[in-house]
Amino acid sequence: QLSSLSVEMPRQFPKLNISEVDEHVRLLAEKVFAKVLREEDSKDALSLFTVPEDCPIGQKEAKERELQKELAEQQSVETAKRSKSFKMIRSQSLSLQIPSQEWKAPSANPVLSPATPVLPSAFLPVQVPYDVPEFQRVSITGDYCAGVTVDDYEQAAKSLVKALLIREKYSRLAYHRFPRTTSQYLCSMQDEKWKVEDEVYPDFHSPPEEYEDPYNLDDAPDNLDYVIKIKGGVPFVYDNKEMMELNEPRSLPYPDLETYTLDLSHVLALIADGPTKTYCHRRLNFLESKFSLHEMLNEMSEFKELKSNPHRDFYNVRKVDTHIHAAACMNQKHLLRFIKHTYQTEPDRIVAEKKGKKMTLKQVFESLHMDPYDLTVDSLDVHAGRQTFHRFDKFNSKYNPVGASELRDLYLKTENFIGGEYFARMVKEVARELEESKYQYTEPRLSIYGRSPDEWLNLAKWFIKHKVYSPNMRWIIQVPRIYDIFRSKNILPNFGKMLENIFVPLFEATINPKDHKELHLFLKYVTGFDSVDDESKHSGHMFSDKSLNPDLWTSEKNPPYSYYLYYMYVNIMLLNNLRR
Repeated sequence: QLSSLSVEMPRQFPKLNISEVDEHVRLLAEKVFAKVLREEDSKDALSLFTVPEDCPIGQKEAKERELQKELAEQQSVETAKRSKSFKMIRSQSLSLQIPSQEWKAPSANPVLSPATPVLPSAFLPVQVPYDVPEFQRVSITGDYCAGVTVDDYEQAAKSLVKALLIREKYSRLAYHRFPRTTSQYLCSMQDEKWKVEDEVYPDFHSPPEEYEDPYNLDDAPDNLDYVIKIKGGVPFVYDNKEMMELNEPRSLPYPDLETYTLDLSHVLALIADGPTKTYCHRRLNFLESKFSLHEMLNEMSEFKELKSNPHRDFYNVRKVDTHIHAAACMNQKHLLRFIKHTYQTEPDRIVAEKKGKKMTLKQVFESLHMDPYDLTVDSLDVHAGRQTFHRFDKFNSKYNPVGASELRDLYLKTENFIGGEYFARMVKEVARELEESKYQYTEPRLSIYGRSPDEWLNLAKWFIKHKVYSPNMRWIIQVPRIYDIFRSKNILPNFGKMLENIFVPLFEATINPKDHKELHLFLKYVTGFDSVDDESKHSGHMFSDKSLNPDLWTSEKNPPYSYYLYYMYVNIMLLNNLRR
């Protein structure tokens, strides 16, 4: 949502100074990356499904070593002090988790669902009264429940806190939501006071009221006439051309690549850290066991609570599906029915052009040697089943009805000879079903490839022309990582051009909404981005501050996943700050 603030917020990207410790972490991260590459080279087709053998002798020896270490620690006065300190920290953290109110006995009246536990006055001055069933609660006493040595426990805790602080920093910079409870614990650990006003929220455009027109192009705010310039994949925003010539950009948190890659190295090094892996494994096992115990003790209480809630069951609880491809949002029967319906009602409509020759719907099917009357759900072959597991190529082919890319272009694309009309009609039919069910919402994905800067405008025009808006739908933009394909066909000169095509139209529509009314309107209903491709593919290039910048990446090789994500994050983060 576009808004103007009277006071400009000075937000800067915090830069780090590299120490010897950080250099050691960077080297460790490089070793982790090299190890993954070696494993990738030696992996065969069946390795995804093989289970490593556990050698009982090796396990026994490892247990003996752990026991010796623990016995040695018990004799140490220093360890006893640290253990006592951990005990105090743990008891404090337990007091944060358990609300101080008395639990009310369950009544015959409808029971409220438990609210998020409210922390004691150290964090929040106000406590919310609870109204929950009298569940039996499990508490584990003792110094720490992980069952690891004090040294390992301390190392794992420091590593995990470092990762959480990194995560919080990047979330806050981009105005992404960060869990409140985690934030409060991180503040207490650093002896800082957590304040509600410091919390960062994303800005959402509220849905139009029933009497409002969701396609109104006349409510765009005034143009700001800022100037945008992309340098090495990073957008810089200037008040005017004079400021651009003086190289004085607006106050936005422009990123520091060295800091980012160092933070990335810390996370990569964490993957290979033995004590952290052991601690996390044991902790997850513990939590799973604790939940099983809770289930056993409180199954009937939960069942009674469910029964006492009127007008609430699985079918009338609000559900949001956040991973739906728009081209696969309809079920296979729906797609088959739609194909047959269009063939029966408009067989003579011109729907495609091949080698300069216009083709009717009937001619398209004749060229494919098929009759829609004979099509079945099985022959359509668009259902992802067990055979697509770990097979991205097979998954992709499921988007071609009957294996024909011509039918995908005709029925499941926004840009084709008929302007994506068939696709829009199907999406609207799915939206109508969602609206009738009342409690179902989706976030379908539409693709922006970065081949051309006009893709955004074409998508916005498709959305408005076919009136695809639904109160039960918001949209996510997926960006396929297929720069290598575009480069090999000479569609793009470098990776920087792809980034420009994806993000510059968004900055321009944000700065001058009156000049880009269609895109400004469409962006009200877009909630985020997704980076999509085959995740099992590994690149031989490790992303670092010495990697080529996007303007110089002219190779036909695809940049690594981490390279894509850095430049996507930077653009989204700066765009969010500018839009705010």
